[in-house]
Amino acid sequence: MEELIQYQSNLLKSINKDFTRYAYSKLPWQSRFLGIKGFRGVGKTTMLLQYLKYELKDLSEHLYVTLDHPYFYQHSLYELAEQFYQLGGKTLLVDEVHKLSDWSRELKIVYDGYPDLQLIFTSSSALDILKGESDLSRRVLTYELGGLSFREYISFVHGIDFPVYSLSEITENHLQIATEIAAQVRPIALFKNYLQTGYYPYGQAEAKEFFQKRLLQALEVVLQSDINYIYGYTSENTAKIKKLLGVISESPPFTINIAAVADKLSIGRSTVSNYLYALHDAGILRFLNRKGKGVARLQKPDKIYLDNTNLSLVLQSNIDKGTQRETFALNQLQHAGHSSTLPTKGDIFVEENNLTIEIGGKNKTAQQIQNLSNAYIFADDIEIGFGQKIPLYLLGFLY
Repeated sequence: MEELIQYQSNLLKSINKDFTRYAYSKLPWQSRFLGIKGFRGVGKTTMLLQYLKYELKDLSEHLYVTLDHPYFYQHSLYELAEQFYQLGGKTLLVDEVHKLSDWSRELKIVYDGYPDLQLIFTSSSALDILKGESDLSRRVLTYELGGLSFREYISFVHGIDFPVYSLSEITENHLQIATEIAAQVRPIALFKNYLQTGYYPYGQAEAKEFFQKRLLQALEVVLQSDINYIYGYTSENTAKIKKLLGVISESPPFTINIAAVADKLSIGRSTVSNYLYALHDAGILRFLNRKGKGVARLQKPDKIYLDNTNLSLVLQSNIDKGTQRETFALNQLQHAGHSSTLPTKGDIFVEENNLTIEIGGKNKTAQQIQNLSNAYIFADDIEIGFGQKIPLYLLGFLY
């Protein structure tokens, strides 16, 4: 176990608390069994190490491990937990838990066997707690960590902290809010940068071309490793999933013809659906369905988007501005916890607010949402709006 303690010590040297993710202060850190899911690079590991360094402090009682470490070539997680507990351990922070083929069984054994030991873990977005060999759904609290919001991006890059605004606050007070923001930063210029490289924290430390390469590498690991680990897929499955992703990337927002895609890829229709949901669960795709539609996994999504605009940049040769704007809006709304559906009129309907959103450029008119009682245009390339027209970038202040 000494090598794990030394590894932890080396990692903590570079950890600071200059910036913390939106979830840091909201997570139930005192929960005995907590899981944090998210795409590679959104900040899960950093958040664990910040919590260890600044909240737990007494490192003799708390230990961070990653299941990528060579220690686990010869030892199980249970063996480590047993030894750590005997030495007085109180908190075990486990990174990349999906790397264990029998992750659910090991977690359950540790949880049940050591009731005084707190267990916090991170995993790929694709991990489904309900699908594990051992049922953890009644034991663990899970949280999905998204990428940076536009608000977080401004804080991370420029050190200027703006408050989180609810969707109701934005629709009711957008003129005042936008005026206060524009007095401190140039939101349109920052927003354009955010759409290209601002969603993932590491995008701020690298030149654009290197960021794109790193994001592609992360995507490749998710496709080749994470999804395969979790679903038991083979290299043949991965090749088909890549082709499916290529088809979707050609023209999002994509309305899929399951039968046509199945024929093109020489696979069954149910397999196409399974692959779509695997990509969705892995944080690569985002769905928008009509109101009232069931959630059965074999139903085809009504509209399919890439998860975020940074991902669009590396997967699409020609980015459609309209699609980019919709992708941003849907991403920020859903990460803020809003139930978003596809309306008959407009682009997005927000269930909780009974609100219809139309998305477009600065010259967008209200023609498509006329006669709707609670509808707004969220327009790109405007710094300050008026009446029913609101700057699109304000949706980036929801979390």
